[in-house]
Amino acid sequence: MTHAFERTELGGLSGKWGWFVVLGLVLLVFGFIALANLFTATVVSVYYIGLLMLLGGVVELAHAFQVKGWRNVLSWALSGVLYTIAGICAFINPVLASAVLTLLLAMALLVSGLLRIWAGFKTKPTTGWGWIVFGGTITALLGLVVAVGWPVNSLWMLGLFLAVDLIMQGWTLVLFGWGIKH
Repeated sequence: MTHAFERTELGGLSGKWGWFVVLGLVLLVFGFIALANLFTATVVSVYYIGLLMLLGGVVELAHAFQVKGWRNVLSWALSGVLYTIAGICAFINPVLASAVLTLLLAMALLVSGLLRIWAGFKTKPTTGWGWIVFGGTITALLGLVVAVGWPVNSLWMLGLFLAVDLIMQGWTLVLFGWGIKH
């Protein structure tokens, strides 16, 4: 029954294989443009995050006045103001914002990697536990590399992550599109 469902789903997708390939190629082009201009890609990433924070802050401020009760209004309004200020700061000084975001990225990678290592050792008798530890080690080491290079690497690190992600997504979609065609 599962195989019949998968064939039906793939049958519907196989007619759209070209869209996957085109989208993948567009993402590849954007990824290589970002890779060639890491500083610009970093600034664009900061502006994007700043815009999301600014919009989120405005929405939270609007929401604050819909909440009943003075304590709730105050906490929601404060949160909205802080988000709005952070978003504005990202636009005013994208280099400083990229430094802060890069440091947060380093900490997130380090903590995530350490948690994966711990989770891997907790599953030690299970087959494949070593792969979880290996993956966590790579993630933690990447976090350390980013942290050691901070703040200088903050001028290009976010752009590099964006470029690599776009390139990987592009290749994935191209290969998926070709795969469902055949």
